[in-house]
Amino acid sequence: MSDKHASFRTAGPEDLGAALQDARHYTLALFEILADAGYDDAQQVPRLSIVNPPLWELGHTAWFAEWFVLRDATGSQPGEADGHSLLARGDDWFDSGNVAHRTRWTLDLPSTGAIKTYCNEVLERILARLSREPDDDAALYPYRLALAHEDMHGEALLYTIQTLGIAVDPDALRRVKPAQRPGPVAGEIPFAGGSFVRGGDQSRGFVFDNERDAAACKVAPFAIDAGLVTNGAFAAFVRDGGYQRPELWSDSGRTWLMGQERSAPRYWERDADGGNAGWMTRTLGHAAPLDPAQPVRHVNCHEAEAYCAWAGRRLPTETEWEFAATSGSDGFAWGRLWEWTASPFLPFAGFAADRYREYSAPWFGTRRTLRGASFATPARLRSPHFRNFFTPERDDIYCGFRTCAL
Repeated sequence: MSDKHASFRTAGPEDLGAALQDARHYTLALFEILADAGYDDAQQVPRLSIVNPPLWELGHTAWFAEWFVLRDATGSQPGEADGHSLLARGDDWFDSGNVAHRTRWTLDLPSTGAIKTYCNEVLERILARLSREPDDDAALYPYRLALAHEDMHGEALLYTIQTLGIAVDPDALRRVKPAQRPGPVAGEIPFAGGSFVRGGDQSRGFVFDNERDAAACKVAPFAIDAGLVTNGAFAAFVRDGGYQRPELWSDSGRTWLMGQERSAPRYWERDADGGNAGWMTRTLGHAAPLDPAQPVRHVNCHEAEAYCAWAGRRLPTETEWEFAATSGSDGFAWGRLWEWTASPFLPFAGFAADRYREYSAPWFGTRRTLRGASFATPARLRSPHFRNFFTPERDDIYCGFRTCAL
């Protein structure tokens, strides 16, 4: 029986088919939330660098799958795919590598109905083709790539819903069940260090290009938090004037802070009653009292580093994080939020870009690496080897952090 939650990296044709349908259903459900709020019209969408017009994003996910699966693309540049898009101007509209972000608000896109029809037609053709494929890594590579791409855009659409302040019942969306999250994990785990194989398993299944080449890596002894920094711990930093103490912030952090009117994380707001509760937090359009036991989220890397300076701690490197996550330690809890690390996003030795050349290479040296997953990440995408990457000022993503001893 097919399992839509099986890891996409090793999923066979049947599981991939179920997962591709699942991902498209979720993409459309999120798009409907945005459309119902009036954001299917690009002119109603704020021109922010962290969002896309939802109708463009919907079309782009289908176009990407068509490009790599149905058109047998060998790369991501014009001319590297066979034939033409099912949409007469699909390549002109939806190729993210050649359609500048700022222009996506002014494209003369087809109607919402036409793009939905296109999405359905692409998926039906992919499923028909997939049903004839062997359970072979080379044959299934483009399907796994298309699935991972759509799953990542699904989480990004949820970031957009959060950013735009649209009220959504989290229990109405699968994958998004904050009320069912486990309690906080306390304490620190010491690791004696040693050698381990860092990077994705290249012997079988799908591996992102930035995870290669897997190689033995040595790690010095370190001690790392078992769980994420909580709201309560971060509130102590706020109460101690953490946002007003420049000595706690890096040079880039101070530059960011001077451009803000920020004295707390992005979605914290003062309790209107002025009582002892102090703070409220807003999630998917709903305000609730801040739960001190839950992990602090929507903090950027600058805020995480300032907290560490205040607490006499540091962020883990991504190598330390992966060592801990693959150690087999039951005490190391991850998967609730993406986690900032101290490591810049750089290639591993032996890096070579895959067919989707713009996935990693353009961003090396300009992004910070995050590890783990968030509560909004589909289970099939989760891996201790997955390297997420964002600029350090991003706080719209579902991110938090843990610390290490100095």
